[in-house]
Amino acid sequence: MPPPHGGEWEWTDPRQAGLAPDRLDRAIAFAREHETPWPRDLRRHLEAGHFDPPPHNEILGPMAARGGPNGLVLRHGRKVAAWGDTRQVAMTFSIAKSYLSLLAGIACADGLIADPDEKVGLTVHDGGFEGSHNGAVTWRQLLQLTSEWEGTLWGKSDVIDRNRDIAVEAQGRRKGEWRELQPPGTYWEYNDVRVNRLSLALLRRFGRPLPDVFRERIMAPLGASADWRWEGYRNSFVEIGGRQVQSVPGGGHWGGGVFIHAEDQARIGLMMLRRGRWGDRRVVAEDWVRQTTTPSGRNPQYGLLWWLNTERQRYPGASAESFFAFGAGGNVTWIDPAHDIVSVMRWMDPAAIGAFMEQVTAAIKS
Repeated sequence: MPPPHGGEWEWTDPRQAGLAPDRLDRAIAFAREHETPWPRDLRRHLEAGHFDPPPHNEILGPMAARGGPNGLVLRHGRKVAAWGDTRQVAMTFSIAKSYLSLLAGIACADGLIADPDEKVGLTVHDGGFEGSHNGAVTWRQLLQLTSEWEGTLWGKSDVIDRNRDIAVEAQGRRKGEWRELQPPGTYWEYNDVRVNRLSLALLRRFGRPLPDVFRERIMAPLGASADWRWEGYRNSFVEIGGRQVQSVPGGGHWGGGVFIHAEDQARIGLMMLRRGRWGDRRVVAEDWVRQTTTPSGRNPQYGLLWWLNTERQRYPGASAESFFAFGAGGNVTWIDPAHDIVSVMRWMDPAAIGAFMEQVTAAIKS
């Protein structure tokens, strides 16, 4: 059973959850010892050019200094381990992308998106999906990061993230260099501007602030706290129904995004582990969860704004069924249906994430 609305997770002895306590303790000690190398002052870190050189590194949304590493592990829906301050509200960066995927699933369930393979321009008429190139972009392509959408949004050109390789983030390389675009659906690229274009398109379809929809349709049914927030940019306001509404980004690349703590993230993770259910309530359509965790034809390690572990290529120590919401700086929600595990990791060294998963998996008694 999930925890009550606003209530604490029920603790259970690791032995009762089928885990070896000594091995689990070693995994938690490992997590404590492997803090992200990112500095505490995140604004200074981004303004120093971690993602982008000047002038593309201009911060447009709110930011906050990070706290210490923290996280928790659930097995069979109950808490078996935790470390640090799991009520620490902090930025999550690209974990917001996975939350946009949930909103897209709700838009489909509500009939606001007739089909994920429908062209966005059929229902979004704001000039962003016109012409032979952008007019061919579908919702699925935006969600799979294969849209190749071209343009500028909130003062940021899609070129900023062209040639981006997150495996070598902050190491220069060719990120931000112009390259010729491919037909929509034929090329995978991690591009925050295009994700933000998806967010604006969803705002157009819902006709109301996405944080309000997320609160009512996701967080309230899960009994989450009121501690989280989803912030936009100072220049990301559009007119909806005669009033100014702020569009929100799918990350913290230029500030803003989702500010949340590990306890609330664990609720979202458990709902996804249960294929969209929370207790006896359906929150997200089961078919949408299936689609989000189906490998993209252009990147088998990616679904619909959720990372996958297809053939255990990303993390050999975790099950092939595992899927993840990832955010820069070492922020992860790991969902492992094969072993009924959810784990939230905040501010962990990204280089240590795979070893942590392997140690938790090794703690499961055969």
